[in-house]
Amino acid sequence: MPVTLPGSIYRFENFQLDCSRFELRQNDKFLRVERKPMELLILLASREGRLVTREEITQRLWSSEVFVDTEHGINTAIRKLRYLLRDDSENPRFIQTVTGLGYRFIAPVTTVEDPAAVVAPAQMMPTVPDAANVTVGQKRRGVGVYVTAGLCLAVALGGLVFYRLRHRALQVTYAPLTDFTDSAVAPALSPDGHMVAFIRGGEGFLSSDQIYVKMLPSGEAKRVTDDSRPKYGLAFSPDGSEIAYTVLEDSGFSTYEVSALGGEPHLLLNNAAGLVWLDAQRLLFSEIKTGIHLGVVSATTTRTNLREIYFPAHERGMAHYAFPSPDRQWALVVEMNGNGDWAPCRLIALEGQSPAKEVGPAGGCTSAGWSPDGTWMYFTARVEGRSHIWRQRFEGGQAEQLTFGPTEEDGVAVEPQGSSLITSVGVHDSAIWIHDGNGERQLSSEGEVVAWPPPVFSRDGAMLFYLLRRGDGSGTELWRTAIDTGKSEAVFPGVSMTAFDISPDGKQVVYTTSFSDGTTQLWLAPVDRSSPATKLSVSGARLPHFGPGGHILFQRAEGNTNYLEQIEPGGSHSSKFLPYPIADLLSISPSQQWVATSVPKANDNGLPAVLAIPLDGGTPRHVCQGYCFPIRWSTDGKYMFVGVEESTRSGPGRSLAIQLGPGETLPDLPSGGIAQGAESSVARGAVSVPRADLVPGKDPEHYAWVNTSVHRNLYRISLR
Repeated sequence: MPVTLPGSIYRFENFQLDCSRFELRQNDKFLRVERKPMELLILLASREGRLVTREEITQRLWSSEVFVDTEHGINTAIRKLRYLLRDDSENPRFIQTVTGLGYRFIAPVTTVEDPAAVVAPAQMMPTVPDAANVTVGQKRRGVGVYVTAGLCLAVALGGLVFYRLRHRALQVTYAPLTDFTDSAVAPALSPDGHMVAFIRGGEGFLSSDQIYVKMLPSGEAKRVTDDSRPKYGLAFSPDGSEIAYTVLEDSGFSTYEVSALGGEPHLLLNNAAGLVWLDAQRLLFSEIKTGIHLGVVSATTTRTNLREIYFPAHERGMAHYAFPSPDRQWALVVEMNGNGDWAPCRLIALEGQSPAKEVGPAGGCTSAGWSPDGTWMYFTARVEGRSHIWRQRFEGGQAEQLTFGPTEEDGVAVEPQGSSLITSVGVHDSAIWIHDGNGERQLSSEGEVVAWPPPVFSRDGAMLFYLLRRGDGSGTELWRTAIDTGKSEAVFPGVSMTAFDISPDGKQVVYTTSFSDGTTQLWLAPVDRSSPATKLSVSGARLPHFGPGGHILFQRAEGNTNYLEQIEPGGSHSSKFLPYPIADLLSISPSQQWVATSVPKANDNGLPAVLAIPLDGGTPRHVCQGYCFPIRWSTDGKYMFVGVEESTRSGPGRSLAIQLGPGETLPDLPSGGIAQGAESSVARGAVSVPRADLVPGKDPEHYAWVNTSVHRNLYRISLR
């Protein structure tokens, strides 16, 4: 930690900014601030009352960065500062926006005076502002205060250099490989490193967008597929002539191949995901054993000599990818846990009986790779709400973060020489949009709106509740926005939640909080904060919902299996609501007649099915032929919405709004459920709605959705 120098502390209202220590306190309470917002706060406070232009902010805070979307970076840093200071952009107390130019710190700032602070080395003394630009308050403090301000900023930037040197063992430089206005994601390299394959679209996992290839470094990107099925897991064949990829079909996961020159794909293996070649004859891939339990196996190209290598302990666990080491003795596994969340990566032995062990950072790992000599493992992982690249020595040691900043990385492919990586770099924003009789419009929010768990309309449709990620870290607060006025506010400021539900009368909220080890706690609180939240005697609960008779329903793991459980209104006793396991709790209808869940091994092919289960104990109904998503309900219980077409780069997908009878009675549906791509004729009174992942309002014309705009491109990251 940098040494505290005299005169390097600013005070404004009940805040104290110690810029030599890189610390912000409020009433002696330490506030956690990310690096860029802290730098910006120091800069603004040091210029009290004066305009700081966006150009100057860019020059001072991002001049050394090779690739940064500075417009997004400044906006994000300002948003986080306003959240920390509880400042209002429309009626600011601290940071005033000067439209089109920059920002001004308008709160009075007091500098801790110390005569020693004025005597500073000449090389650290800033230029004293012209007298015409000095305010009356600044004149009273005198020239020494300007020296203090410059000293504070210089020390802070010096501390920043120390921070960067300490956290970056390597010099990391970026070189662009694509320049799309949308996104290039999920890179995979050919064995010789001369060609990269990728998905052009917003997401790299289960994306309905198309596969492209590009000769490196400057070849033209060419599309090689015309396949609308959800896909992921690109991998080149040993000779580089074919690209394998995983698709999700009604029958489960299958691996297809397409020529690197383009053409018609052909089936390589059924029940195979994340496939890679160990050599010309042996394959490493994931297969489903039962339900959606996905584990790593090896076999020949004709599926002979099949050998199970690793399956997650939880029956809901899904090992989607396995990245073999250069010597083919080990593999890095990217998997989902029993809640369907990305888990930390695991290292498994391909030969022998060594137990799997957790490697990489303590965050959701989404891709991995190896250095050519096998000494380094690389990961992309989401830690404290940000996805970046990390590395760790194979023989042990701590995971080291390699990339930083407001941009994020997703996917990692190591080039054959080992001195550079290829990844997808970019930014994303998310906001809530509304569709109603007035058309479509965005509801303003200063933060990242969380898409899952989804937002919830109040019963009258006047209010929308949602989780919002603001400030640093991955914590999310419950917010609400009035649909008519657009006015937004935090329901429980400072309380970080992982899931929530609003009671039918709109007076209570049930929610879960999470501890650092991933365990959860269940709470019940009045929406108007008239009394403190009540801690319920249940741990491990997830996705809570209000159920019939005041009971609270939730998903909880018992051993390696998920169950739908309930707790009584007083929170005194919990029990299983259903006697059989579930995979995921999806939703509960407004009148609490139905619960939508995915249930393992409910289809004839052994795959899970989505069921609507009567909460009064009646016969479950198949909703979909395969695993469809989402299943949601209009606020008045007159419609059930079923997603039947995935959103893609070229379109938002599609849902069916199926009209229900009195008392939320389901109409006749196909015996095996609704097929993907089904038209409205599949059920009487059904209406097609041109959006897949929507939050229903009172009818098919009123709905909301979380719109996530993603802009990513492929970059070569050189490590020196």
